[in-house]
Amino acid sequence: MAVTAQMVKELREKTGAGMMDCKKALVETDGDMEKAIAHLREKGMANAAKKADRVAAEGLTDIYVDGNFATVIEINSETDFVAKNEQFVTLVADTAKLISDNKPAGLEAALALTTASGKVLSEALIEATAVIGEKIELRRFQIIEKTDAQVFGAYKHAGSRIAVVTVVENGSEQVAKDIAMHIAAMKPTVLSYTDLDVSFIEEEVVALRARIEIENEDRKRTGKTLLRIPEFASKLQLTDAVMAEVRTRLEAELKEQGKPEQIWDKIIPGQLDKFIKDNTEVDQTYALLSQSYIMDDSKTVEKYLESISATMSTFARIEVGEGIEKKEVDFAEEVMSQVRG
Repeated sequence: MAVTAQMVKELREKTGAGMMDCKKALVETDGDMEKAIAHLREKGMANAAKKADRVAAEGLTDIYVDGNFATVIEINSETDFVAKNEQFVTLVADTAKLISDNKPAGLEAALALTTASGKVLSEALIEATAVIGEKIELRRFQIIEKTDAQVFGAYKHAGSRIAVVTVVENGSEQVAKDIAMHIAAMKPTVLSYTDLDVSFIEEEVVALRARIEIENEDRKRTGKTLLRIPEFASKLQLTDAVMAEVRTRLEAELKEQGKPEQIWDKIIPGQLDKFIKDNTEVDQTYALLSQSYIMDDSKTVEKYLESISATMSTFARIEVGEGIEKKEVDFAEEVMSQVRG
């Protein structure tokens, strides 16, 4: 039976396989559409097994909100090109809903869920790998619950490479979304500085001081003003004893400057605030509430929320490929290897 362009187009639409693969499958099955589909799947499954050890660091995130639950997921592919594939986009959206509907306890439980087509999710991902031609995998997900008194803020950025969900109390959905946009841009990892680990802070302080010392060496050579090396880097380090010592030091400076003691209480609070800001860089980098709010950088996120009598309960931020070591690909060599093989 002669294979027509329309038949190839139809098979491609049904399977998502490449044009040449579709044509070859139809030729080998004498134009039988169902046999061609089965042939592609059989051939694809074998190829999918070979792709299992590849690095999938591209892909998409998605958000599915249902009542008081919001689900954020990341599904990876090997290239950004495949992440734009309509079949892949649909797979991501369907998986987000599937996880939202079933609320699995972890990744293993999620992969064991049965999809709308009757396949187990892990098998559906293998089939997608076979058809699309790249390794496809569910990397992670988070399910966030709110109360009736709280609101979600959902935001996707950069072609769905970043997904953020916030939970805000006594605030509008717009406020919650604005905070989500801030989180997408500023990459906080925890809500409050109190959520930071002390050992992590100590490591960051060492790294911070080392960076400043290196930069100061360059500044010395060029005659620029040297940067101040902070004493601390988080409010967790600013104990009552530390702050009392700082206050004593400030009072001594004011006395030396000849400032009347009756105006010290008007000057010192501002100086203490500056000391705290100068010595909490780790908080400002990693803790959401300590960051300068991108919509109003005269306030921290915490101060902004206080100004509208709202509070932040929690958030989730997922960025595609975050933490995955990407493999450098020699595309010319990859094409030649495909030609040879």
